[in-house]
Amino acid sequence: MNIAVADAGKASSTAAKTIARPRDLRPWLLLPAVAAVLAISIVPLLYALLLSLEAAPNGFEDLRADPSFWEAARRTLLLASIALPIELVLGLALAGLLAKPMPGRRLFVVLLALPALVAPAVSGVTWRLLFDNDYGPVNHILSAISGSAVMTLWTQDPSFAFRAVLIADIWQWTPFMFLLMFAALTNVSRGQREAAAINDAGPWRTFFRVVLPALLPAIVVAVLIRGLDLLRLFDVVWVLTRGGPEATTETLSVFVYLGLIEGGGTAGSAALAFTTLLSVTLLTALLVVYLGRNRQGEAT
Repeated sequence: MNIAVADAGKASSTAAKTIARPRDLRPWLLLPAVAAVLAISIVPLLYALLLSLEAAPNGFEDLRADPSFWEAARRTLLLASIALPIELVLGLALAGLLAKPMPGRRLFVVLLALPALVAPAVSGVTWRLLFDNDYGPVNHILSAISGSAVMTLWTQDPSFAFRAVLIADIWQWTPFMFLLMFAALTNVSRGQREAAAINDAGPWRTFFRVVLPALLPAIVVAVLIRGLDLLRLFDVVWVLTRGGPEATTETLSVFVYLGLIEGGGTAGSAALAFTTLLSVTLLTALLVVYLGRNRQGEAT
């Protein structure tokens, strides 16, 4: 009888465990996210691959012989080489300014973060209105400062269109750099800075010897993320200038769009689209690996 009671107890405990452990539905809950990733990222990548394979090897040959491609590449690299350092330096300066306790600091942080939360297309529309020659306040403010009428056609004059794109991009993405640098500054060891102050280290020496090495991982992440964004910059440029005037603001993304969508799908544009998508995917994967190793290093 004892054996029967023991078997019954085991059976009841097994049944209780079975009841207590419901079916794991987490993989099924991930299906919508996986489908979204496939629809947004993988499907365009495969489509660009098919187009580039159909056009190969003419696609890359067409790109090499197309002067518009080299101009768009040069313009994209120029935009990135100017905007990225300015955004990083301004973001770091603002983070250093607000890292110290001050009245209303939380309000200032929230206000500075707002441009980064705006959709790039909305940012382009906003700056298009601000640069408007008749109703925009930019020319009116410059006229009041200079004392004479300023009639600059920011989005129509080839001499100023590139600057307009730069201003819009720096305005929107400097807050992103600020948030990353601000979060990193709050994690800098206060003890090391106090030790540097005790050893009569000046503010610049403390910054370069203590603060900057601690900020280096965050700076690398920020530069990689913004660099990828600038290499595929499209929204603000398209809304502001549509790549004009006279192709003075045509970036690589605009070049691909004009070739694939409005140009009927040229071989060169297909090859460039696939190369760009593949490059961004590989660089993003490398960034994820770098962040994972950095986190493991901090944990150990």
